[in-house]
Formats: sequence, C-alpha cells, structure tokens
Amino acid sequence: MTASEKTAGSLERIIGGVPEGLDALVLAQLVAEAQAEHAPGTLLHVARDDRRLDALERALSFFAPNIRVISFPAWDTVPYDRIGPNSEIVARRMAALAKLALGTRKHPTVVLTTVNAVLQRVPAKSFLKRAIKQIAPGQRIDMARLTQRLALMGYVRSGTVMEPGEYAVRGGIVDLFPPGRALPVRLDFFGDTLESMKAFEVQTQRTTRPVQKLAILPVSEVAFGEDAEKLFRARYVELFGGATGDDPLYEAISAGQRYPGQEHWLPLFHEHLETLLDYLPGVPVSFDQRADEAATRRFEQIAEHYDARIEALEEQTFGAPPYKPVPPDRMFYDAGTWSAALAHHKIFRLTPFEEVAGPNVRS
Repeated sequence: MTASEKTAGSLERIIGGVPEGLDALVLAQLVAEAQAEHAPGTLLHVARDDRRLDALERALSFFAPNIRVISFPAWDTVPYDRIGPNSEIVARRMAALAKLALGTRKHPTVVLTTVNAVLQRVPAKSFLKRAIKQIAPGQRIDMARLTQRLALMGYVRSGTVMEPGEYAVRGGIVDLFPPGRALPVRLDFFGDTLESMKAFEVQTQRTTRPVQKLAILPVSEVAFGEDAEKLFRARYVELFGGATGDDPLYEAISAGQRYPGQEHWLPLFHEHLETLLDYLPGVPVSFDQRADEAATRRFEQIAEHYDARIEALEEQTFGAPPYKPVPPDRMFYDAGTWSAALAHHKIFRLTPFEEVAGPNVRS
C-alpha cells in the first residue's frame, strides 16, 4: 500500500508494523519530527474510540513522560439524544479546549481525541478566550459579580461543592470546582479582596494546599445568559419557524432555564462553531488503524439518527415531546468537509501490518 495524494497536495504517510502497544512510541517519534520543524512540536492523534484513547494516554505517560498529553474525549451520547453528555466528560473537554485556546504550549504535546469527538463541532476559540477568568490572591474582586459570572459560565449553585461545575457561597467564602482541576478550590474574601485560595477535599471539605493562581473555565459548551437566549430564539425561528407552544426546549430556554440534552442544539447558542482542527491549524494528524472505518460508521449513525428525528418516530409511537434536530452540517463534519479539512494537514496512518516498501511508507 502506498500513501495517497490529498486534493490540496498534502501527503499521507502510512506507517506500517505498528501494533497496539507500540503506537505510543511512534507518536513520540512523530512529535519529535514536528518539533524539528516547528518548536515545541504538536501532534493531533485520532483514536478510533474511547478505549483506545484511554490506553494511549496511559502508554504515553509511561513511554514518553516528557510529552504533554491533552485528552479531548467524545460525548457519551448518540447524535440527537434526549439526554446531555456526562458532566465529567464535558469538564475534560472544556479543560482541553481552554488549554488549546490559550495557546500556551511550551512543551512537546500530543492532543489525543477520538473519531466521534473530532467530527463534532465545538465552541469557538473566541468564546473560550472571552469566558476564561484568571484570578489570584490579592486581587480586588466583587463577589456578587463573580457569582453572576459563574452562573453565565454554566456553574450550578449548591449547598456543598461535590462535583465539577458546582459552586457554593457562605459569607465571605466561595467554593467552586472548575473543569480541569482534580480538587475544588476555596476562595476566601475580606471585603472585595481575595485573600487566599486553597484546594480542598470533596469528602471532608477540608482545605489542603494553597493555590497561587486559578483559571475559571466555562463548565458547559452551551452559552448562557440573555444574549445567548436571544440568539437561541432567533436561530430556532430561522430553522424551525415560529414556536407553537408545544416545544419544552424553546419554552425552557426562553424562561432562562436549563433543558435536559440542550447541548444537542449547540449551534443555536453560539454565533458560530469551530472544530478541533481549527484549534490546531496546520498541526500534523495521525490516525489509529480502522479510524477510517469508525468515521464511516459515525457518518452513517449521524444520518440515521437525524432521519429518525425528522420522521418523529418517538412522538408518533410513544407520545414523546417534539424533537426538532439541527441540520447535521451545523453540528458535525460530513465526509466531504472532513476530507477537505484534512487536506490542510500532514497525515500519518498507523497500521499493524507490514506495508509494501515505497517512498511514503515507513515501518
């Protein structure tokens, strides 16, 4: 097998003789190649599924501890589902996007993702950059404005902070659990001055170590607040016509409330969406074996679920609330746009099989 030419002239390279277990070493070599061209060196690797992503993350930490790994998992839902993705998965995704949006990669980096994750659109870098707030002890911060900002970033107020995305207020103390942190953080105020920040254990609620600076990230990929609600209503009418009063999604968002599974209408909450490739322009991309098969299955799954929603099978059979799906191209790549996007990247395809020798084949 030989590598194929992409439409824009970029070259695919097949790397043969790479069984699972050895692929982490090969990825480290590809990062070194990228580093030689553009320091510090970054590679996007697309695993075929979550199991492979987790295995590669562990293997890279063992075989290449000097390489920074940023994992970007897929939602644990099917396209056009009625439930939203797991909050911990969303927290991991937002932490990864924030790291990429800030562009502070000073070390060789592998961005690990899956076929399902890379084919789905995400909030734009500009949304992340505007939303992220950096704080440190000694700063003057209005607590009321901070809690308002937390609500706009998707945090949920609770009595006791236990999970990512929650915050609590008690007198001059604000507890919050931002995405990307192993432990929540306790902010101790004296008036409008942030006196100290300390991590604390969820189970005991006891503080552990000081935190010198903190990046507060959005908890959800959905945008919140009056502007987002206004945009949602305008986009809803544009796509589906006027609201008829029988759509609980429209009614909930219009009332400033959250709706289960609202993430599946993500394009209605943002001016525009981007993709993981937009966060990593020109970065080399490598693929697991059978990643192409996984992509084909994903394209088919998206189309099948969209068609089922359009036919309103649930509503007719079970009397479920109406489900008005956003067009697939608003939420996902299709085969054509995916191929066109890859044309701007150097591509590596890993396979366990020994390939026929050729100028574009390595083993």
